[in-house]
Amino acid sequence: MLEDKERWNKRHVEKPMRHNIEPIVEKYISEANVGNALDIACGIGRNTHFMAEKGFLVDAVDLSDYALSQIKDMATINKIEADLDTYNLAFNKYDLIVNINYLNRRFFPQIKEALKKDGIIIFDTFIVAHGDFDQPSNPEYLLRKNELLHAFIGLNIIYYEEKDEINLRGEKIRVASLVARKG
Repeated sequence: MLEDKERWNKRHVEKPMRHNIEPIVEKYISEANVGNALDIACGIGRNTHFMAEKGFLVDAVDLSDYALSQIKDMATINKIEADLDTYNLAFNKYDLIVNINYLNRRFFPQIKEALKKDGIIIFDTFIVAHGDFDQPSNPEYLLRKNELLHAFIGLNIIYYEEKDEINLRGEKIRVASLVARKG
């Protein structure tokens, strides 16, 4: 865990993410009932701050203590420094869960259980791409075609797409995006 923390701290310092809100979060946040929210692998809190400004009480979870230090101290934000390989999500707690640019497949069933009835998941992360793409080198961090859709098939799918885009670091990436509601 310490090696991972140091690696992520270094990445946040050397390749900072712009503070822009992820477009899918901005577009679909209104689908969620305002209440408790979770930002998985929140980084410097660009989506965390946006959710808090919209009235959510946000649990912002990340391994990087440097990234968490960049998040404003606000009564509506609970910063949680945790190793996401061992962290478990609270049952039936969240009206909104956001998971951007992070993949830990063990969270798929936990996310479904952590959502309240009518809760929304907004998920956007890397998918296997061929050619000139910037993507994680470890295949464990890359979704396969339609994998995200199949992982959340029991939920009511609002939006799903696999596409090429340029991320906030200016890198060409291929992503899968999903917005779904727990019935």
